[in-house]
Amino acid sequence: MRIFLTGATGYIGSAVLDVLLRGSHEVAAIVRDPEKAERLKLRGVTPVVADLAGPSRYVAAAEASDCIIHTAFEPTKRGAEVDRAAVEALLGAAIKHSAKGHSTSLIYTSGVWVLGNTAGAADEDAMLYPPPLVAWRPDVEKLVLDAGRGRTLRTAVIRPGIVYGGARGIVGDLLKQAANSLVRVVGDGRNRWPCVYDRDLADLYLRVATRTEASGIFHATDEADERVADIVEAIARNAKTPADIRNVPLEEARAKMGPVADALAMNQIVRSRRAHAIGWAPTLHSVAGNVARLFEEFRTAREAA
Repeated sequence: MRIFLTGATGYIGSAVLDVLLRGSHEVAAIVRDPEKAERLKLRGVTPVVADLAGPSRYVAAAEASDCIIHTAFEPTKRGAEVDRAAVEALLGAAIKHSAKGHSTSLIYTSGVWVLGNTAGAADEDAMLYPPPLVAWRPDVEKLVLDAGRGRTLRTAVIRPGIVYGGARGIVGDLLKQAANSLVRVVGDGRNRWPCVYDRDLADLYLRVATRTEASGIFHATDEADERVADIVEAIARNAKTPADIRNVPLEEARAKMGPVADALAMNQIVRSRRAHAIGWAPTLHSVAGNVARLFEEFRTAREAA
């Protein structure tokens, strides 16, 4: 399958790229850095040197692909605007490809934070109560899903939980803090985070990309329902030198982190019913229970960087 991937050097995208290459798929990928483009080329990827905000530079490659996987996000004040424009361009490319009689799909990356604080366990049919940080995402999800209705184009939205594994992401930041002997927690830590291992998440992308019946919304969580305090205590305890834990009041965290603080303080229990229905089965089911492994992955990734 010919696949066009955005965010191939990002946290989620790099894991997706690994699983696509293991499956012998033909991959073209956006990359901003010419040096990183050369590294991708050595792995058999066709690099497209472009910025997400400049779709004219990559839309032709997207139009030639059977599946478009969008994992990239520009972490700036323009992030929402850039994402919307990129999705519109990628949908246009996918529609053109499908109009030529080709089986075509587009997978968009959202996140479980759009659910807001959950009342009980929330699956893919749950109502959305997004915090300000991601209040723009539901409209983009709808744009993607509506484009797949009544057409030969198949569209899907994947909502990952908080991703763990390697040296990046929110859990990676906690591991880094623990290595520096102090871990900070927003609030009292009694809230629960829905999490997912990066390699398990990548496997879901592969399943959605290759299964013709896979459309609509898919949650990706390990369903461990772990309290943040339990995750942090396990990380602090397993650091080379046991780390201290500091609970940061929400107001103080807001002053330093902005709307991210409210997202981190949410209490969420999330189920991945539709993902399981297409055969997805996570291999890891706990952050706290796999901290030793995660520290090893963290150190290996840091050394390789």
